[in-house]
Amino acid sequence: MSPRPGDGGPRPAPAARALAAPRPQVHPAAPLQIDVLLDGLTHPGRGLHTGQLHWRMPGPFDAERFTRAWRTVTDQEAVLRTALAPATPAARRTGASGTAAPGAGGPSAAAPGTGTPGIAVHPFAGPLIVHHPAGSVGWDALLAAERMREFDLTRPDPLRIAVLDEPDGSARILLTYHRAFLDPAGAGHLVGSFHRAHCADGRPRGGERRPDLRDHLQWIASQDPAPARAFWADAAPPAGSATLPAGDRGRPTHQRGHGRTRQRLTPAEADRLRAWAAVRGAAESTALQAAWALLLYRAHGGSAALPVAFAAAVSGRTVPLEGADRLPGPLLGALPVAVEVHPGAPLSALLAALTGRAVDLCAYEWVSAGQIHRWSGRDPYEPLTESVLAFHPPRQEDTPEGAAPAETGEAYGAWEAYTGTPLALDARHDPDGGLLLTLVHDRTRIADADADELLWQTAALLRSLPAGAGPATTVAEALRLLDGAPVPLAAPRPGPPPRTLRAATTPGSGLVCLLRPPGAPEDCYDGLAHGRRGTRALLSVAPGAAAALTALAPALAAGEPVVLGGYPEVEALAHEVAGRVAAYGWSRPPVAVAATGRELAGVLTAAGRKRIQPDSSGS
Repeated sequence: MSPRPGDGGPRPAPAARALAAPRPQVHPAAPLQIDVLLDGLTHPGRGLHTGQLHWRMPGPFDAERFTRAWRTVTDQEAVLRTALAPATPAARRTGASGTAAPGAGGPSAAAPGTGTPGIAVHPFAGPLIVHHPAGSVGWDALLAAERMREFDLTRPDPLRIAVLDEPDGSARILLTYHRAFLDPAGAGHLVGSFHRAHCADGRPRGGERRPDLRDHLQWIASQDPAPARAFWADAAPPAGSATLPAGDRGRPTHQRGHGRTRQRLTPAEADRLRAWAAVRGAAESTALQAAWALLLYRAHGGSAALPVAFAAAVSGRTVPLEGADRLPGPLLGALPVAVEVHPGAPLSALLAALTGRAVDLCAYEWVSAGQIHRWSGRDPYEPLTESVLAFHPPRQEDTPEGAAPAETGEAYGAWEAYTGTPLALDARHDPDGGLLLTLVHDRTRIADADADELLWQTAALLRSLPAGAGPATTVAEALRLLDGAPVPLAAPRPGPPPRTLRAATTPGSGLVCLLRPPGAPEDCYDGLAHGRRGTRALLSVAPGAAAALTALAPALAAGEPVVLGGYPEVEALAHEVAGRVAAYGWSRPPVAVAATGRELAGVLTAAGRKRIQPDSSGS
């Protein structure tokens, strides 16, 4: 298992490469990219935000022609030469033109150590192609291994290409990409570019694609966030909303990883659902959202009205940027949908409310869920939503733009990226006209049996509503279609929230995160907050990297400075956490460790005064 000869060859040493190549262009990361990075950062070792696309190329497979084609695509597509750049105030404040970026939304530039990751577009890069001879690895094993292998986001390799030879001379092609740089539609556009280059024997046809990721980042940075902030301050889900269509399990599931379950509506059932929704002025996607809202209410409601909330996927490709619909990049997002469910209200009123929410979302596809959370004023450690719904309209073809059936040999297969969201429901039409529902669940929160039951109930509502819900049918009457079905259960969120010892006295001043040693009492750091003044928030977190990273996330999202500290027992963990923060593009936080509370207060004060800079040494 090694790169094919000519797949970019050995890379020059970093020092030689720095002297030989022009400096990359650095742009502020878009808010949606920040959300993706933070989700991966706070869920270490989960293989999140890794998408895959695969197909078979008929034989005889020409490796040199294949490589030439990908080299051409890499030269023409800026996103394939993109990597994270260390966070600096300059990267946060300005775009490529050097003008102010009002959409960045960060704190003042004067605060030391502020900033969020930059996106560096390198002038040169080579495709990362790994060749696997026939019989060297199984296809399913290759899919799983590539999906779980973490990306080094600081290198311009956001797309990995694996080639598995088949005994008949054909080859199976697997593309694995990171959602911080590409979404499924963007990956499909790249495959279309590859096939066009492959048909031309790898010879370039035209120059770089424009607009590209750089243009999109500049467009995002030029947006005035004030109207969006004003809208979402009222439209964000209110506290107390039902966010999971499941009751409280009260105990862990004792399962790990992600699970996947499926249901299918037949073409006739899908047609009836579409017609039923259309008569009520709604789309199929709205009918799906209504069914989900009913399940949210059923799991938590009684006889009173209850707000429910979930996220709806938005393509990000309808923004007023010319060529955005064909732009390879990370445009796919998910925005919160909040609606109040009244048991005595007509189901048609719920459909109308959801239709109105869908119209509202169209104006804000460039906004990220993380921004909305900050604008809402809600507790940063309390999620606005815990499920996301994606509805894909019927496709006219099974291959990406530019791909010819003779080139591909068979239809494409895709594996959507896992996220930190407990539930992700994907709905799409299959070639026969049926509606395929796929539910991906975090098995630490939702057990397999509960996920199966939840998706069965979703499909049951979609099958039954067209026949059993008339114009005057109320929400309560619609829910009677599920009489006798159990309410699925969900485990509590993992770990206790951070313990706030002192709130920040100055907005944007950042926080100090104290890591509790294993076995130490919760109040082991409480004395540091007594009688000591400071502008930064002071938090104490449970042992473990995940708890520390979760505590840091709100400050990192806002570009605020952070400091890690504690007693000597946590020094190794603190450096591990700091290294992971740096690997995701933020400045490496300083670590302050001391044996006593008095000494710790002193080193924390000294660390907080230092300007936080990226630490390339890793020490």
